[in-house]
Amino acid sequence: YQIQEDLNKQLFDNLVSFLRRSHSEFQEKTTEWTCRMKSKEIPTAALVLGVNVTDHDLTFRSLSEVLQNNITPYIAFLEAKDCPGVKKLMQKLMGQLMNCYVDVDSSEDEDYVQVSHNRIRCSMTSLINWYESVTKKTDSETPSKKRTSSSRHWQSPPVVVVFKDMESFSTKVLQDFIVISSQHIHELPLVLIFGIATSPMIIHSLLPHSVSSLLCIELFQSLSCKDHLSTIIDKLLLRASFPFKLGEKVLQVLINIFLYHDFSVQNFVKGFQLCIVEHFCSQPVSVLCCQLVDAKKRADSLSHDQCENIRKLPSFRRYVESQVSEKQIALLTEDTYLKETTQKLLEDLHVYHENYLSVLRCLHVFTSFLPKYPLGKQIRELHCACLENQVWETEEYESSLQLARMLNKSDLVTMLQQCVEIFVSSSGKEFDNTVEKLKEFLTQFQKLEGGLCSPENNYLPCSFMHHFFLKTLLELKESRRYKKLTKFEMLRFDVVDYIDSLVRNYLVPANHKTLHEIAYFNTASVLREHLNAAPRIALHTALNNPYRYLKNQELKSDEGSISNKAPDICIVYKLHLECGRLINLVDWLEAFSTVVMAAEGPNADAASSDQVDDIIHARFIRAVSELELLGFIKPSKQKTDHVARLTWGGC
Repeated sequence: YQIQEDLNKQLFDNLVSFLRRSHSEFQEKTTEWTCRMKSKEIPTAALVLGVNVTDHDLTFRSLSEVLQNNITPYIAFLEAKDCPGVKKLMQKLMGQLMNCYVDVDSSEDEDYVQVSHNRIRCSMTSLINWYESVTKKTDSETPSKKRTSSSRHWQSPPVVVVFKDMESFSTKVLQDFIVISSQHIHELPLVLIFGIATSPMIIHSLLPHSVSSLLCIELFQSLSCKDHLSTIIDKLLLRASFPFKLGEKVLQVLINIFLYHDFSVQNFVKGFQLCIVEHFCSQPVSVLCCQLVDAKKRADSLSHDQCENIRKLPSFRRYVESQVSEKQIALLTEDTYLKETTQKLLEDLHVYHENYLSVLRCLHVFTSFLPKYPLGKQIRELHCACLENQVWETEEYESSLQLARMLNKSDLVTMLQQCVEIFVSSSGKEFDNTVEKLKEFLTQFQKLEGGLCSPENNYLPCSFMHHFFLKTLLELKESRRYKKLTKFEMLRFDVVDYIDSLVRNYLVPANHKTLHEIAYFNTASVLREHLNAAPRIALHTALNNPYRYLKNQELKSDEGSISNKAPDICIVYKLHLECGRLINLVDWLEAFSTVVMAAEGPNADAASSDQVDDIIHARFIRAVSELELLGFIKPSKQKTDHVARLTWGGC
């Protein structure tokens, strides 16, 4: 939540500035505002939030807090579903505004002034009268109270009306409200905010020119949801200080849901929180997933059972197998030695994360400017590639190296400078020599300036390296293979080879590290089960095996058998699976009655065997109706007393 607040800060500051400017013009009666009054224009902010509609509520809540703290207490949020007509819109508007409170003086007994809206006719005239009465009460207070009130709000604060989902509003409702409001803009400092998910052009699509000309529109664009996601991944997942990590498959599931389903950053965060809960609930050794200092203390106080859990980890087994026989015996039998080794391995894992993230950012500096982005444009794509396998063995990595060996000098120098900044700011302690080496490369590039063999004109700048030139560039590389290299070309090869050596040393996949199970959550199947909805499969499972959800021991039954303790709809569903395309209702009822009557045992009334009990008949009718409602069957006109089956294959 705090990250999203920081990302929206610039947007909210611009909105506050816009509202202050519009309101001050109304207060000071400047020439510009007078002209606007004459033309009856309403100050309007077109707030483009993007298609991630599920995140809009959080943004509007934050916006409401900012406006109430800085501009005005009179804010109304309107949704299309609540405003089918202008009358309903005015009712919602006045209902929200008249419940607002004006802070007069916190030291007095009458802290708040509230205006009741009972039995008030919902019209623009009533709204203006209410606003004048509220502002007059504020103005009539003592000067000290005025100063206290104006510390938060202006003496006559504007009335802000926010249309949260403008695209969903009826055109007629918007037109009528805007036309009516424009007639009273000189009496009521009204400001409109349009929440837009698609494009600002929707304003002109919904409103004719005669209506849109009554609005003085200013456009405000929020950061894209992809930028929000990149920031969250950078702040949470790509920080060594945050001990919990996501495996490649799990991270890919969350990113795919984001990119192909909803673009919702809020849902991504909820999925990330679900991963944390699942990891700490399902992984016994997750007790060591914390800051390094705390992890060492906890490792020193592990119980024997917890030590056994560590010995069962696949990565620890591989580590034991790589040791000599004496150490193997000690690790498997002595808890004290195991605790000491665990502390050392946890420290190695922490150092690995610090070094990994620094080299990952350095590699991203080189690969994010290459044509067609072989390793991805975003750092999250590169991160997934490095987690999946040894990235230097992939074709995409080899292609990236070939393209990097054709960069010009200015781009190389810029990238090296960025890499130096990354390693200098890194918390890793192994990069002092790396920084010196990169600075040495920069010095050598500076010495090449003014030389006769300057290659500036021989290579395309990175910004112009389009994928259409890839083939030509690679052919150029082949033609130069057997020619004598210039000093610049040799230096460029040295730079790329050095970056390649860093990648091979530090970007080892996390699943190759010992005790990675402590920090990494890799159970993607559990995440898919919770987040990727499969209603038909869930429905079939619930009806075919009710014990799965109800956890009642009486509902346990062998596969293929039908328990008479199951709910009626489950019995009817299992019986219908044994039928063909058309189901005879009489036969179905008799089978249902047989299963249900089996619960009464041999003492059942003999008469009931010849005639179905009315209660059982009613239960059957209700269960069949529920199946029809769920879409498993439908009435059939082909045969009397038959229904048609609609689903096949068990789900």
